[in-house]
Amino acid sequence: MRPLSRYSDPVNEEIATWRNEIDRVDDQLIELFNRRAHCAIEIGVVKRRLRLPIDVPEREAQVVARMIGLNEGPLNADAIERLFQAVIAESRAAERAMLEANRGA
Repeated sequence: MRPLSRYSDPVNEEIATWRNEIDRVDDQLIELFNRRAHCAIEIGVVKRRLRLPIDVPEREAQVVARMIGLNEGPLNADAIERLFQAVIAESRAAERAMLEANRGA
């Protein structure tokens, strides 16, 4: 367990508490990002076998729209769109990297 703070005043303790919560959320995010990338890689394997394109803009738009629809804030729709476009781009990159690495195999 991380120490709350090296400071003893209540303001710094409160900030440290929130930062610890952010750290816990970030720990979950990294696990989820990698889990999502793994799923994208597995989809890439199937796409390769079926000779389907990696990029499916319609599907990506559906994902973004669904996430915007689920969003209850405080992030606005534009922020959600930017975040998920980045997540999708990185998942696609992982998918492509795996396909390239296995091309010669």
